[in-house]
Amino acid sequence: MTSGTRTGIAWLVTVAAIGVAAAEDTARPAAAAEHRSFADVEHWARVFDDPKRREWQKPVEVLDLLGIAPGEVVADIGAGTGYFTGLLSIAVGESGKVYAVDVEQAMLDHILTRDDIHPELVQPLLAAPDDPRLPAGGVDLALVVNTWHHIQDRPSYVRKLATALGSSGRLVIIDYHEGELPVGPPPGQKLSRESVVAELETAKWTLGSESVLLPYQYFLTFYPPRKR
Repeated sequence: MTSGTRTGIAWLVTVAAIGVAAAEDTARPAAAAEHRSFADVEHWARVFDDPKRREWQKPVEVLDLLGIAPGEVVADIGAGTGYFTGLLSIAVGESGKVYAVDVEQAMLDHILTRDDIHPELVQPLLAAPDDPRLPAGGVDLALVVNTWHHIQDRPSYVRKLATALGSSGRLVIIDYHEGELPVGPPPGQKLSRESVVAELETAKWTLGSESVLLPYQYFLTFYPPRKR
């Protein structure tokens, strides 16, 4: 990521943090998912875009570590209200593209109303629970933040992701550590870092790198099976 792009992202996050009203108590932002539909976008926008999230999600630092090059195609899987979508649309530059992937149409509609979205670079994509519906070979990076534990048939899902990723494509999974934490879903809904790695390795994916940047989440980069 260039210094100019990083400055733009940092500015965007700061403006967004100032502009979003203080949310209700969101110490566990994903815990209410079982009680409230994700179609209630107004509620989830207050939760997911809570300015306090920046303290532990570290979006600018995450984008820095992703090292997205201008012109790349990125899939924001489980895009939700678009917390990362706007940042990704800056990182890919004018020649790039971001697929905002979600199973909830109301979320996708909301994303295009955000002030920090570059709509000419963002394509909403309504996914199925077991299929991201991405174009074959058309994606350089699939980013899955706080969503991997929601995917039920993950072996099938990773096969479809392997098809979507190009020859040098990668999958980045950011999700919550086990145990009680001040943020994230209840412990029973989480996937351990070890189980995620084991599932992907069983599917012949390679763990390329791992970051300890985030206090409550693992940050794993995988590469799909080599195409022969």
